[in-house]
Amino acid sequence: MSLPPLRTRVKICGIIREDDALCAAAAGADALGFNFYAASPRAIAIEQAKTISACLPPFVSTVALFVNATPAAVDAVIAALRPALLQFHGDEDPAYCCQFGWPFIKAIRVARGTSAVDLLKYAQQFHAAHALLLDTFSQSAYGGTGERFDWQVIPPTLRSRIVLSGGLHAENVADAIAAIRPSAVDVSSGVELAGTPKGVKDHAKITQFLKEVRHADSR
Repeated sequence: MSLPPLRTRVKICGIIREDDALCAAAAGADALGFNFYAASPRAIAIEQAKTISACLPPFVSTVALFVNATPAAVDAVIAALRPALLQFHGDEDPAYCCQFGWPFIKAIRVARGTSAVDLLKYAQQFHAAHALLLDTFSQSAYGGTGERFDWQVIPPTLRSRIVLSGGLHAENVADAIAAIRPSAVDVSSGVELAGTPKGVKDHAKITQFLKEVRHADSR
């Protein structure tokens, strides 16, 4: 008997509103990301994140995102929120990421010229990470740009450890999953409501994004 296809996990990042979080959970998201990088337009305060987290149903995980934060700032979020995972999206090295004794994801920003060999070196360097989140490199931001990179640069041996991010939306996520079969996908700007501040989500886009992921899984 053949095994059913693996289910691609989904993280909706940049959550700043309770109703967006509940919509994502109802649509089937596995995890929600809270951005604690103060310079981000999607930044959230600890107390706001706690309020949203408290309303979530069981088995929906929370992920706390940081960019070059002080250890004290990370410790404060861990103490208050107890997230399932930390996500380090800046220039943090392995020693920094491991010092908290907490499960973490390391984001790698994929630039033009990044090779499969480069990604394998990152994977070896951050072997303690639960996963590598691959996002598109930008000179102006540490993520959330809505730009995609060349998925084919990801070596096949690494794809089961990858959270794929960068420029995903309902119109291309099924193709991305079919091409790469990552462990998970991550979306923020691709499910935002047009004409509103960044971080405000479009519930129809969230629902459609999850439907496309499940459709890809069933192929």
